[in-house]
Amino acid sequence: MPEGTPPPFLPYARQALGDAEIEAVTAVLRGEWLTTGPTVAAFEAALAKRGAAREAVAVNSGTAALHSAAFALGLEHGTSMVTSPLTFAATANVGLHLGATVRFADVDAATGNLDPEAAAEALTPDSRLLVPIDYAGHPAAWTEFRKLADAHDVRLLADAAHSLGATYRGRPVGSLADLTALSFHPVKPITTAEGGAILGDDEEWMFRARSFQTHGMVRDPARMETAGDPWHQEIHFLGLNYRLPDVLCAIGLAQLERLDGFLARRRAIAARYLEAWAGLASLELPASAPHVEHGWHIFVIRVRDAALRRPLFDALRAAGLGIQVHYEPVHTHPYYQRLGYKIGSCPVAENFAARALTIPLFPAMTDADVERVIETVAEAAGSLA
Repeated sequence: MPEGTPPPFLPYARQALGDAEIEAVTAVLRGEWLTTGPTVAAFEAALAKRGAAREAVAVNSGTAALHSAAFALGLEHGTSMVTSPLTFAATANVGLHLGATVRFADVDAATGNLDPEAAAEALTPDSRLLVPIDYAGHPAAWTEFRKLADAHDVRLLADAAHSLGATYRGRPVGSLADLTALSFHPVKPITTAEGGAILGDDEEWMFRARSFQTHGMVRDPARMETAGDPWHQEIHFLGLNYRLPDVLCAIGLAQLERLDGFLARRRAIAARYLEAWAGLASLELPASAPHVEHGWHIFVIRVRDAALRRPLFDALRAAGLGIQVHYEPVHTHPYYQRLGYKIGSCPVAENFAARALTIPLFPAMTDADVERVIETVAEAAGSLA
């Protein structure tokens, strides 16, 4: 590389698209359906099978999946939900959009996942929904959360935006909660460009989720309140247009075929990182419970001293690595501060986030990319010790 030339940029994540996706999209564009047609149904069926769920509903974003699922499970004004602050803000935002109260509980210091004991303390008589997050692709403590939900008569929604393809005690993500919300943003385990889905077994909850993503519209004569002509349809509640079109579901179908390969590559890269950086005194590496198959959506290291995070961030960015932070705890955002949420209320999550950096990890990385990341991080982190 000529002197003075900046190093090539390597993002923390990137989609992996190829001929299969291009051919799938081309086939839809040459067909009769562009929006909601047979490819949507085929993608939903494939998703349900992968998640060991009875049914899937495809929607146009992970946020739409969370919103539709929370509505389906009865979150509304006068009720509340308990979730983690260590997540993208959409997890909590959908609760506010539905008029509910959002209560944050602290996280496990090792995994960053919602702590079941903290969640139990946050539940109140008006709690309707418990929403653990599979942070970074590591499934949450689903056995404990199932017991907690049953004991308090609350419903369980999995925010599995990071974890499609991961398993917990041998069970796939998609079969662990009352409903499961997925995301198909380009950096997620699979992509549809933008998109998401809800997985579940309960017929009524899935009916509500499906209706919510189509303006609250009901077309099934057996569910209509008024008999009518063949074109008759009814709005039973206020929904939105959250549909995912055929042309994007075509990408999703092709991506699902590649998911096992994506996961294998993610796990191989993560294993290489864990081995290479095990001796770095300035870093804490991500933990993985023995009863999970980690999805490794992101690889999050933590500096042992929060004051060292910015110097390490700057050094790695200067070396061309697209380092990122996941996440600023939701309750610390200005909007939530104005609602009365307090910094210091979730100290473990705040400490975790203050020391966290997301390192590049995605299936399309070459072995040379991986070794470059290893050497760059080791050099930069070693200088901090």
